[in-house]
Amino acid sequence: MKKILIANRGEIARRIIRTCKRLQIQSVAVYSEADSDAPFVFEADEAYCVGPAPSSESYLNQEKLLEIIRETGCDGVHPGYGFLSENAEFAERVTEIGVKFIGPSPEAIRLMGSKLEAKATVMNYNVPLVPGTEYAISDPEEGRKIADGIGYPVLIKASAGGGGKGMRLVDASEEFVEKMALAQSEARSSFGDDAVFIEKFVTSPRHIEIQVFADQHGNVVHLFERECSIQRRHQKVVEEAPSSILTEELRQQMGQAACDVARACNYEGAGTVEFLLDANMEFYFLEMNTRLQVEHPVTEMITGQDLVEWQIRVADGKELPLRQDELQINGHSIELRLYAEDAANNFLPNIGHLRRYRPPVGENIRYDHGFAEGMDIPIYYDPMIGKLCVWGETRGIAIEKMIEAIEDFQISGVTTTLNFGKYVMKHPAFRSGNFDTNFVATYFQDPSVLEEAQKEEENALSAAADKIWEQLKKQEDSKAATEKLI
Repeated sequence: MKKILIANRGEIARRIIRTCKRLQIQSVAVYSEADSDAPFVFEADEAYCVGPAPSSESYLNQEKLLEIIRETGCDGVHPGYGFLSENAEFAERVTEIGVKFIGPSPEAIRLMGSKLEAKATVMNYNVPLVPGTEYAISDPEEGRKIADGIGYPVLIKASAGGGGKGMRLVDASEEFVEKMALAQSEARSSFGDDAVFIEKFVTSPRHIEIQVFADQHGNVVHLFERECSIQRRHQKVVEEAPSSILTEELRQQMGQAACDVARACNYEGAGTVEFLLDANMEFYFLEMNTRLQVEHPVTEMITGQDLVEWQIRVADGKELPLRQDELQINGHSIELRLYAEDAANNFLPNIGHLRRYRPPVGENIRYDHGFAEGMDIPIYYDPMIGKLCVWGETRGIAIEKMIEAIEDFQISGVTTTLNFGKYVMKHPAFRSGNFDTNFVATYFQDPSVLEEAQKEEENALSAAADKIWEQLKKQEDSKAATEKLI
């Protein structure tokens, strides 16, 4: 593969460009009018405007993307994550013009894109599933009878969706019909498909995902797990690898199950198999993401592997670079997604102008981002500014390293999730490893704790400044007294 078009933007585009440069592969960036001054545009070997700011007119514009692919002579397309990364039609159209889609086949994307079809497929490999329906439900009364039989609480989930959209928690029979109507309406507007299904709600769940890789020669491996239980609105904010609670035996069981999911759909490339882990340490298949994950850096940091390079190797028809017994976990890594959000105000987006933007640097600190000082955070896309990642020999060292990195981060002009990240790192539940996906609901009911922490920091800084001033004044007084004697 000699030339790759990156059908994405921001930090993931920069991430792919870095690997392309190291492999001496030409990179082609596409950008919207809102991203014309973004760093990734200038770092790529070539860059082309793909349309106006709205993603529907730019990064999701398949016709324009295909036109640029043809004109630039690319022999590969990397979709990153989001946008068209899990769009089977786009993967198909790229393949039809003789260009390699760096990802799984359109068939695998379609299969795993439907939660119901995915569940039916993995059943043949005895992968554990959450009790629930194996088909779409459209009649609310039928759904209520099924839910009554499963036992409450239950989750109503959109078959075609993700990211918490089209999902409703139902605690009692009398609220089922209303909740189902809401779930279907949201699923229809978000995905164009109002098919829903029902699952037993797993109490105190941990969100554990397994990174898998498969090549065109039948080889499948997993690169261990990531713990993704610190979430807001069903979306991850803090991720770490490995999980603090998995035994080696359970790690092997979940890894084998994840590889079986990949085998079940004749998978190729990078994928992530997501599981729920209950309070009894029983795990259940949730879904498969048929792309590179946002949180892939923590896996790279504990394995020493470049997952984008692996993707390109597989797309080139090469075998996986390592076998399962050659992969090892080294130390611990944590990632904080830095969002332009106000955690004290229900994590609402808080975009603005990056007046000061000085990310921390140092040993065992990695920061993947798509911005520079003086830029505006655009309103058209996800409010994630970057991903702050650290590595330590142990989980405890990694936690302290993250706190240090957060404290060294200089940013102004926007409100971010940095303080929330520090709050998580210092919380006893997180430090002990005794937490689940309800962390925010359980421990973050009063966001004023962030303001108190900020005041404590400001007071400490003020006290330190006063102390320095006093020392300087003493030095000046001493100097003046000495000069007077002379």
